[in-house]
Amino acid sequence: SKLTSLGQLEMTWRSRVYFHPLLVRVLHKSRLRYYGKPEKKLDMPYQAYFEVADGSGMMSMVLWNSLCPEWYNSVKVGTVLLLEQYAIKTSYPFKTLPTPGDSQMKRFATIEISLNVRDPPTKISIIPEEMVKPEWGLPEVKYRFITRSELDDLPNNHSCDVIGLVTFVGRAERARKREHGEDFWLYRWAHAIDGTSDQPFILELFATSQPDVFEHIHPMTYLVCTQMRVVRDLTENPSSTIYLTTSNESQIFITGWHKGQPYTKDTKVKNFIQWTKTQSEADQMKKTVIGGYYPFPRPPNNFLKY
Repeated sequence: SKLTSLGQLEMTWRSRVYFHPLLVRVLHKSRLRYYGKPEKKLDMPYQAYFEVADGSGMMSMVLWNSLCPEWYNSVKVGTVLLLEQYAIKTSYPFKTLPTPGDSQMKRFATIEISLNVRDPPTKISIIPEEMVKPEWGLPEVKYRFITRSELDDLPNNHSCDVIGLVTFVGRAERARKREHGEDFWLYRWAHAIDGTSDQPFILELFATSQPDVFEHIHPMTYLVCTQMRVVRDLTENPSSTIYLTTSNESQIFITGWHKGQPYTKDTKVKNFIQWTKTQSEADQMKKTVIGGYYPFPRPPNNFLKY
């Protein structure tokens, strides 16, 4: 069929009612958002953002309502989609944006692709990777992996991806989303090492839309976290309280989930796997810890400072 590109859409969307099909690759995936309210009678008040790209650039794609339970788990980072009968809307200005792995890629930020059950009823098809042709010109998924030795030089809020061997994982804790609200964020702390430093990565992992992974992080698993943000305490001693926290587009993977993921081709990931082959499992097991209370950042040593 006759295809269009994201670049052409941006130029012609106002003058069209019908849009030709699109062929895109998913580069980023946000957590699932529930926006239900007691007074609104919506059956499935869900929404999820994806950043999709073709040869011309990258654009946001929004999955709405009952399409979320149907498609959210099947559409992964790296998945190639054929989209038909979609709508084009002006972009929502306050949404979070992931940092692209390819800094040269053009971002179309004024409009977004809207996928709905009706008006018009979108048709989504997943193209298996072995059927994807090079002449389609779809970009590869690129990452920004860092090693632990590089972390100390990175600025606050810098976006990166990490891989490490888990040595500590804390219990799940809750924090209120708002001061007097009923909603909570669920999170847990983890430490992971990669052999490039004596210090571990300190990771604040909020529950993303992957409960099956979040609940099964345990010592000695290979943990991959994408789209993490650097957090520095710029007031006290900057080097002592550097950690990484998840963002809206973070994805977490543990041993058993890595097969077929696009990051397995990344050089830093391959280097990490080589390093793990040189380690004794029994030695590492002795250093691992699980559960317990983990106060971080640490409170000051004396009460006056506190």
